[in-house]
Amino acid sequence: MLVLCCLWAAVMNCPAPLIYRPGEGWTYEAVGAGAAWQRKRAKDQLAVAQEAFDAGQYRLALKAARHTVKTWPLSDSSGRAQYLVGRCYEARKMDERAFKEYQKALTKYPKLENYAEIQQRQFDIANRFLGGQWFKLWGYIPFFPSMDRTARLLDQVNINGPYSEIGPKALMNIGAAREKQKDFRLAVKAYERAADKYYDRPKVGADAMYSAGIAWNRLAKRAEYDQSLAGNAINFLNDFKALYPDDPRNEEATRIVSTLKTEQARGSLKTAQFYEKYKRYQGALVYYNEVLVKDPNSAFAAEARERIDQLKPKAQRQIRRWSENDARQLERERLAATNAPAATGAKKKSP
Repeated sequence: MLVLCCLWAAVMNCPAPLIYRPGEGWTYEAVGAGAAWQRKRAKDQLAVAQEAFDAGQYRLALKAARHTVKTWPLSDSSGRAQYLVGRCYEARKMDERAFKEYQKALTKYPKLENYAEIQQRQFDIANRFLGGQWFKLWGYIPFFPSMDRTARLLDQVNINGPYSEIGPKALMNIGAAREKQKDFRLAVKAYERAADKYYDRPKVGADAMYSAGIAWNRLAKRAEYDQSLAGNAINFLNDFKALYPDDPRNEEATRIVSTLKTEQARGSLKTAQFYEKYKRYQGALVYYNEVLVKDPNSAFAAEARERIDQLKPKAQRQIRRWSENDARQLERERLAATNAPAATGAKKKSP
């Protein structure tokens, strides 16, 4: 107890260069420097932050701006201070953190005069990640690129200003991010969402429908020209051509549709040959006819016509044979049903 009392009596303040303040985080202050950057009014504190930022002293500016927001959250200076927090992080190349601080400014202070500028800065940050910039571990160490996280940032930009100038661009860039990660289904969803949401903006609607058709086309190629996926691509591109007949991309859309139809015809031809190989002539005829429907002018169509002419007699003979077999089977079943009661009766009388 005596030792503890002596220790307690000898307690004294120790200068600590690292200081933690709730809501502001850790800051560094040189020993003996005191808090010369602190002011007693929000307006004066914001001025300190702005001057430090203009001078390139981003750590001091960040500290002063955070102190403004924490101490005077309801003052007119807090919104500008929160914006400066984001600017400081962006200047220090901490883009993801900057995006979050900008989001706080938009959420807490929606009447900021530079609301549109903050949205644009968020959009620029998201586009840097879309361009391949890596996300940072703990805000400092470049660790990995991520199109998932990039898509979430772009979605937030769209939510903040769905009908602003950058709102449609953010939604289209979500599709671009999904295409970069080879997730064409999610890309199509983003483009469809843009086409539905901005149908009254011809430029956005045309870009969205064309991009959706291209994404379906890429997805169909990855699935070895899956018939249903190719059909979706054809439908989107045909709708694009019908809705925007003057678009310069119509020629390219027509070429892609023609290629897709040829591939569909090839797929139907392969299926027909499979049925023919196992002597299922009726099924083969169905798919050979599909070849003619998909692309009547292709080389596959010429082969399909030739095979149809050769298989029709075989299919008719096969149908007759099946009919005769069915008739004989029905007759056997009828006779069996007729003779069954007599045999049963004979067994009953045998005792």
